Amino acid sequence: MTIGNETFRLPAPFLVIATQNPVEQAGTFELPEAQLDRFMFHIVIDHPPVDEEFEVVRSTTSLLDVEFERPVTGPDLVAFQRLVRRVPAAEPVIRYALDLARASRPKSPTAPEPIKKWAAFGASVRAAQYLVLGGKARALTAGRYHVSFEDIRALAHPVLRHRVLTNFHAQSEGVTSDALIDRLLEAVPMPRSGM
Repeated sequence: MTIGNETFRLPAPFLVIATQNPVEQAGTFELPEAQLDRFMFHIVIDHPPVDEEFEVVRSTTSLLDVEFERPVTGPDLVAFQRLVRRVPAAEPVIRYALDLARASRPKSPTAPEPIKKWAAFGASVRAAQYLVLGGKARALTAGRYHVSFEDIRALAHPVLRHRVLTNFHAQSEGVTSDALIDRLLEAVPMPRSGM
């Protein structure tokens, strides 16, 4: 981290989590595209289903006797990060992630018509990197030791929604980034390799 001319080394792991509450946006400024691109995911968390909301209310208003056997430490997180990077991703899977990122750019020759018409900006190479890294983590959490095309597709919205930004025409027609990503997933074919 740099403040002025002085740089401070932060211990690993270091990450930034930001939240944006739609109720409290008045008087705040949107982050520029270059800063948005540094966040791996943009996850939309809506209200839970009624049964889950009931359980949240019930469990947080009762006495709980919780015991943690062992907390996850910083070195544990670094070890998990290293494990994720060791998960193999086949070349066609990496190419598919890259194809999605490249096709999201309105000036790309591979951009589908909805992107050309309604996107102001598309994804950088960082999006393809995060699709693959996220795919590796998703595969591990599912007990698999390789990334599938479905892992990439499942992460398209959280990885791309803050990178595929809509233009004025899209906003005036009510077209959202999520809708553009849906169209992108329809338009970009998965390579045929049996993954």
